[in-house]
Amino acid sequence: MNLPSYAKINIGLEVLRRRNDGFHDIRTLFQTVDFYDVIRFLPTRKDAVCLRGDDERIPWNETNIIYRAALLLKKECRVSGGVEIQVVKNIPSGKGLGGGSSNAAVTLIALNRLWNAGLAKEDLMLLGSEVGSDVPFFLEGGLCLGEGRGDRIRPQEDLRLMHCLLVFPEKAIMTAAVYSRFRPSLTSNRKVSKIIRFLEDRNFHFLENDLEDTVFELYPQIKGIKAQLKDSGSELSLMSGSGSAVFGLFSDKNRAREAFEGIEQKYSSRLVETISREQYGISLDAGV
Repeated sequence: MNLPSYAKINIGLEVLRRRNDGFHDIRTLFQTVDFYDVIRFLPTRKDAVCLRGDDERIPWNETNIIYRAALLLKKECRVSGGVEIQVVKNIPSGKGLGGGSSNAAVTLIALNRLWNAGLAKEDLMLLGSEVGSDVPFFLEGGLCLGEGRGDRIRPQEDLRLMHCLLVFPEKAIMTAAVYSRFRPSLTSNRKVSKIIRFLEDRNFHFLENDLEDTVFELYPQIKGIKAQLKDSGSELSLMSGSGSAVFGLFSDKNRAREAFEGIEQKYSSRLVETISREQYGISLDAGV
């Protein structure tokens, strides 16, 4: 069984408060884009999970979120069979695109089928939230409002098709490091959520990422990329999640192509499209 494992962008992110468990309550808008890893699942006779991948920078062992997701499902459903999981990585890690969380979600989906576990989506979401905050989103796809740690997911009406220019600075950023430096003074007194306002009028103009100032202070280069995408005519340009990837959304494909050609010589980048919830579900049902 081969399945795609899609990336996401955050088209808005508001940090609300620090929780007693050390995490932060957030409000965010997740959106899947047509940029993906490919994961192969092969049943084995051995009663074990074997994980392999083609990116040597990633530990393919018991610490990997894919392995933890597989083992959690195996224990939860008391599965006696084994599986070999092979990953072809395209989504770079440490860029705020949710590659690892997406891989974990797809692993839960695939093994639920492969092992005939019979778990409903709601059950998989509960398991996914134990593995990572973003995992439940990737069990839904499309445009979703994420609250709590980002693990409480509410599907929203899909965006119109948008062309998305993804730019990848060389620097990989750890989410925990960004949140540890984040100071909520500028956002704690927010009276009106710009994300909720966007869901009412679908105007990209006011959307923000509260983590940008923290990251820009450390890496001014990322701020410069955002400015370049904005100047190129994008309808929305933001850092995705805790970075370091920056994206620009365009309605016009030609303008997106021009922006891509203007930035690809300096930074690694990809020109992709947003995908709807229906497209996402069909792709995961059909495989690659």
